[in-house]
Amino acid sequence: MAAFKKYCGLWFFQGVLLKDKQKKFINAQEGKTKAMLQWRFYSIDEIDLPLIKEYVLEAMAHVENGNEVKFTRNTKPLIIPLELMQRLAIDKQLEVEFNRFSKSKLHEFALYIAAAKRTETKAKRLEKIIPMILSGEGLNDRYKKS
Repeated sequence: MAAFKKYCGLWFFQGVLLKDKQKKFINAQEGKTKAMLQWRFYSIDEIDLPLIKEYVLEAMAHVENGNEVKFTRNTKPLIIPLELMQRLAIDKQLEVEFNRFSKSKLHEFALYIAAAKRTETKAKRLEKIIPMILSGEGLNDRYKKS
């Protein structure tokens, strides 16, 4: 539950599983959420405790039965820039270390080089990340340390 200036809301994380016979729910964030639904109350008179209890009990039953909406992420394909691909092809140790990183870190390295417009900048960036890759350090790891 959350309170805002004009309304308070009750969120159901797996709300799409509920029957919603009374048509109380709206999508929490249209176009972003697939399962989460929200019930908004604009005045205290709109709060119907027996109906809320009915919805909550139905939601609890779904949880107990293991019903849930599974999510699939739309992951962008990893596109390795030509400069990096060529370097990985000639340096097998670099390739081995590069492939040890998580997909998100591989994307960071690839985008770091691909974002450069000039060939010279791409080459400088490649030379900068090679020692990082060989030492197992991600592009932004030093900034994440506390």
